Amino acid sequence: MADTREKALQDYRKKLLEHKEVDGRLKELREQLRDQTKQYEKSENDLKALQSVGQIVGEVLKQLTEEKFIVKATNGPRYVVGCRRQLDKSQLKPGTRVALDMTTLTIMRYLPREVDPLVYNMSHEDPGSVSYSEIGGLSEQIRELREASHKLPAPFHKPFFLLPSYLELTIVDF
Repeated sequence: MADTREKALQDYRKKLLEHKEVDGRLKELREQLRDQTKQYEKSENDLKALQSVGQIVGEVLKQLTEEKFIVKATNGPRYVVGCRRQLDKSQLKPGTRVALDMTTLTIMRYLPREVDPLVYNMSHEDPGSVSYSEIGGLSEQIRELREASHKLPAPFHKPFFLLPSYLELTIVDF
C-alpha cells in the first residue's frame, strides 16, 4: 500500500513538472503569436500605404465659405478645394499645412508645421515704425564705423556712407 502511494506521489510530481513546462512553453508561444500578429498588422498597414495614391502637401491661404478653402500646393498652383467631413474646419486657419487627395484635391488631414512652433513664431517679420535710434545699444558699432571710415582711403570714403533712405541712420556728420 505504501509502495503504491509513493509511486502515485512520484507520478503526481512528475505530471506537475510536465504541466509547468508545458504552461511555460504555452506562454512563450502566445507571446510569439502576439509579436507575429503585431508584425503582420504593421506590414499590412505599410502595404496599404504603398498601394494608396500619394497626397499633395499644401497650405491654407484663405477660407472662402464654410466648405471651400484656397490652398497653395507646394508644387506651385493654388486651388479652391473642399474639406473632408470628419475634419474640424475651425482648425483650418491661414498658414495651416494640409494633405490634399491627389485626385479630388480634398483636404484629407492636418499636417504638423514644417518647423518648430517657437521658431515659426520668431520668423514673423513685422518691423512696424521703429527707427534705429529708438532701439539703442548700437553706440559701440556706430563708433567703430566712424573710426573705420576715417581710416579708409579717399576713393572709398564717400561711397561708404551712401545708405538707403529707409535706414534713417546718420553715422558721420561732415
